[in-house]
Amino acid sequence: MGVEAGAQVARSRALAVLRIRSRALAVALLPAAVAVVLLAGGSTGHLVGAGWDLARWITGGAAVVVLLAATVIALVVARARPAMSPTVAIAEESAPDLYHLVRDLADRLGVPAPSAIALTPDCDSWLEDRTHRAHALPPAEGRDEISGVRGLRPALQGQHRRAAAAAAPVLVIGSPFLWWMRVGELRAVLAPVVAGTGPSAHPDIAAARRFVRGLDAAVAVAAAPQRGPVGRAALAGVGWVSRLLLRSCRVHAAEMERGVASAAAERAQAVDYGLRIVAQEQVGLAYAGWDRLLTRVALPAWRMGRWPARLDAGVVAALTELSRRDRLAEGFTSRLGERPACDLLEEPGAIDEAASLLAARLFHGGPAESGPDWAPVDWQEYPEEVVDRKWRTDAARLHRVLDTLGVHHTTTPARQGPDAPTLSRVLSHLTTPQSPGTPAREHEGEVEGESEGEGECRDGDEYRDGDGYGDEGEYGDDGDGERVGSERSEALAAGISAEVAREEAAVPAGHLTGQGPDTSGWDDGALPLFPLQPPRTGRELLADHVTAMVCCAAMDTAGATPGLDWLDGPSLLLNGERAVDLGPRVLTLIERGDPGPLEAWLRTTGVRPEKPVRLV
Repeated sequence: MGVEAGAQVARSRALAVLRIRSRALAVALLPAAVAVVLLAGGSTGHLVGAGWDLARWITGGAAVVVLLAATVIALVVARARPAMSPTVAIAEESAPDLYHLVRDLADRLGVPAPSAIALTPDCDSWLEDRTHRAHALPPAEGRDEISGVRGLRPALQGQHRRAAAAAAPVLVIGSPFLWWMRVGELRAVLAPVVAGTGPSAHPDIAAARRFVRGLDAAVAVAAAPQRGPVGRAALAGVGWVSRLLLRSCRVHAAEMERGVASAAAERAQAVDYGLRIVAQEQVGLAYAGWDRLLTRVALPAWRMGRWPARLDAGVVAALTELSRRDRLAEGFTSRLGERPACDLLEEPGAIDEAASLLAARLFHGGPAESGPDWAPVDWQEYPEEVVDRKWRTDAARLHRVLDTLGVHHTTTPARQGPDAPTLSRVLSHLTTPQSPGTPAREHEGEVEGESEGEGECRDGDEYRDGDGYGDEGEYGDDGDGERVGSERSEALAAGISAEVAREEAAVPAGHLTGQGPDTSGWDDGALPLFPLQPPRTGRELLADHVTAMVCCAAMDTAGATPGLDWLDGPSLLLNGERAVDLGPRVLTLIERGDPGPLEAWLRTTGVRPEKPVRLV
């Protein structure tokens, strides 16, 4: 489908949407037209009699009711503010080079320049109509953006340029693109998006879009929960009519947008086509790195009340690390010597911080501004401020739940209490007791002094510790023992889940303050708008808390340190090397009640489970 074919499809579908609007108007005026005919017939002496008088009264009353209802619906549709994506506005003064790039791109494509530029904390780019915005991006000189032809009527062309700039949509750019992509790659990726401003300037397409957006906004207004049951009942008719019209327009509106996208893509073929193929690979890579950074790195910090202030810079580090690990991505490192697109910004650090705070709002629902319980954190401070604090907080919660369940040590040194925060207390509770008569399995690497953490053992070996972590001091895997271990894990997981739920319920929801034009359309009660992960199960929470306790013991007794892995998030560093084999051992303890693999790891790394750890 070529440019003209796509534009023709878009215009024909826009006319279909406008015809639906005209039919709705005709239906609203029909009772009034019938009433006018009856009144005119009575005044001329043709439609006389008691029956005609009753018909005039009925149709007149119906016409008044329908006209009032239509007026209310029209006012709600016209005045309802369409939903607007939360973004970070970029003024031309803060990014003149970026504006020049977009202006030059629009000039090469022969389309109106976007009215403004904004950033979204996501890997996507689009055009968004914000006709209420007063500031516009001046178009390129010497070209008529509507017709794309250099004309002989400068005054008329100037009027067209001003009108097009005022009505042109806002260009929304994914912030990870600016930091990861090079300047040429960004221009190639934005070419099809900017080309969409051409069809947007067509009056029929613009009118159809306004009508559909107004209907969608009217539905949202009618269903707004803050209006209460009385308000919703009063606007029930408005919502019903709006939904009916939306269903009628749905197919035509979708085909119209497909035609617009097709026309824009075809128009952009002439601009950086070869480079755009390469840049699309970077789009997929940026999305993968961004997703890992949010779910593995940012989410733990957000849950701790801290928000990383340089997420976009972090995605560069994450993707660079991915390029180092993945042999298929080795070629991507050579492009890092080219000029990054973030150089088009005057203050990339400040804009990255604003986008990072917005990402925390969108994906986690944090407050709109920093505060004592919602503070930014730099990447250099992340291990100490987030990782260490997270592990110690989780370990403290784990021991509080053990206190609630009445769990004590089976064997307690005289110098410490039965509820001391030690890893051995956790192991003792989660270990499945072995049935009497089942032979114990000695650890093959058990040597003299291994109770002090000096023994060596192979991964997966099982052993019987001299002090004993189980209720019977021995381990087994019979059915009754597994059931007891499962019950203990489930009880502990349920207690942790309840504790986490109480803590989350005690945190007040963030409220919007200092709203600007890019945030005033938010529904603050619906945050987070894009939750990253579903609610964690009790077993997942238990695994996180036991792992945190192991990490605390390793830091306090074996000299381990907290670290940050750009792709996997919080990590434990032993002698500068990342511990990668801890998770499966913790799951074996939780799911099967078998502490053997984990205790073997503890002995190998020199962790002292009987020593108390520092909590917060």
